Amino acid sequence: MPSSPPVASGARTPLTAERVAAGAVRLADRIGMEAFTIRRLADELDVKPMTIYHHVPGKEAIIDGMVDQIFAEIGPPPPQDDWRSAMRERSHSMREVLRKHSWAPPYMESRTNPGPATLANHEAVLACLRSGGLSWELTAHAAAVIDSYLYGFALQEAHLPFGGSEQIGELAESIVEEMPADAYPTMVDFTRSHVLQPGYSFGASFDFGLDLLLDGIEAAARR
Repeated sequence: MPSSPPVASGARTPLTAERVAAGAVRLADRIGMEAFTIRRLADELDVKPMTIYHHVPGKEAIIDGMVDQIFAEIGPPPPQDDWRSAMRERSHSMREVLRKHSWAPPYMESRTNPGPATLANHEAVLACLRSGGLSWELTAHAAAVIDSYLYGFALQEAHLPFGGSEQIGELAESIVEEMPADAYPTMVDFTRSHVLQPGYSFGASFDFGLDLLLDGIEAAARR
């Protein structure tokens, strides 16, 4: 009985829509979306540009797949009696994912053809809020303001001109040295008395803001 021909060890993995999206996410993580092109994606996937169009119809469909992959990384609010703790857990997961994919926030709610992971995450959020006894109106407000806060914080954090606390100290010191204290006394005092003190972290404001939102939603639900 004739044997099957050997498979070449260097054979390529067949291209699929999922592989296109995964390659697009890797590329965007590295170069951002402003420099993102189909040709550069083809280079990333080691294929010709026209090959990509055999699996996805165009750039918008590629972005749909990219966004769905990002939502697949975000942990949904876990099923539990305490909606607030569940939403807090989901918010922390979302922040960490958006920190890895800093290009993503402007695209996350822009898709007109959401994928299954996108829909599943939104379904879980709405179900979590409703399980806490929130009305439909308050559920809509809560989902909107929480995600707006998460996307906004992620954008601001991604575009800060410094990295860790050591860098922010050096940057703040150089800025305050050039800042006329008589013109901006509060900013100078704030920088020296707070920002330049040990342990300062811009990221610490994330939990403070999130708790303010959750407190407000909880109070509105009681009313």
